[in-house]
Amino acid sequence: MTTPHDASWPAAEAEPAPAALTPGDVADAARLVSFGLQAKLLPARDAEYAELVRRHREDPAFARLADAVATGLNLVVLEVSPRAGMALAAAEESVFAVRMGDYSRRAASETTDRFLHGLAHLAVAAMAFPRPEDLADEGYLGRITVNGVDAFVRQACRRLEEQAELTGDNTDPSSDAPGLEAAWRVWARRSTTGATKDARRLSGSTIGITGKAVAFLVDSGFLQKASDDAGGTYRTTARYQLQVRDLAGSAAMAELIDLGVVPVTDGSATLLPADHSDELVADAGLPFHSL
Repeated sequence: MTTPHDASWPAAEAEPAPAALTPGDVADAARLVSFGLQAKLLPARDAEYAELVRRHREDPAFARLADAVATGLNLVVLEVSPRAGMALAAAEESVFAVRMGDYSRRAASETTDRFLHGLAHLAVAAMAFPRPEDLADEGYLGRITVNGVDAFVRQACRRLEEQAELTGDNTDPSSDAPGLEAAWRVWARRSTTGATKDARRLSGSTIGITGKAVAFLVDSGFLQKASDDAGGTYRTTARYQLQVRDLAGSAAMAELIDLGVVPVTDGSATLLPADHSDELVADAGLPFHSL
């Protein structure tokens, strides 16, 4: 009678030990992170990037290594996928962080204008993804226009004014200490376009401020220009969708959506009917669609 200990019993095959990571693997992981830091680059446009993304998704050891490289650089990995590549967000202390304060100081010298630039970014995000399901749907593509963003904020200003009148609150703050609501009030008073002597729009006008905010998002790989219509029409990218997911839980975003300027009805996203008063620019409508 044979037993498992007899020499005639076939020996169980030992599982192969995982291959040790090599300096070449470390270099590949760092290379993937470097691709992720190139905001406008997508795997579909670079074969090496696509291969490293595939390896990250299929090789857990390599994925852990690449994520560790990112963590060491104070970067947060939001997603690694063919659609977004290695989408990264910089932690506050990261040398790669582009802080809104730094951007606004470069874009505007006046403190009040810095609040307006922040409001423009908030409005772009709210209009690009007005519903929670838009952020969850990887096939959703938001489209915004520069004129539409300005119209959106001006509608929000009027809604706040209506609420203040109903409650009898004095919500007209001093201009030297604007909060979020104060920024809306300042926006309402600011010229939509203004003009220089050669008919260019003023950089401090609300359209000028929105244009700068959108240009920053394009440079960051968050928006792509579609046309010059309505002051500039832009579509969102997968990277921007991932970034806005983090922003969506903020009180400011929730308050802006709750104003009802972007209504949620049958699942379609749209602006309220445009106000064609002199305060608003022409063709301020904003289209949304899914792929």
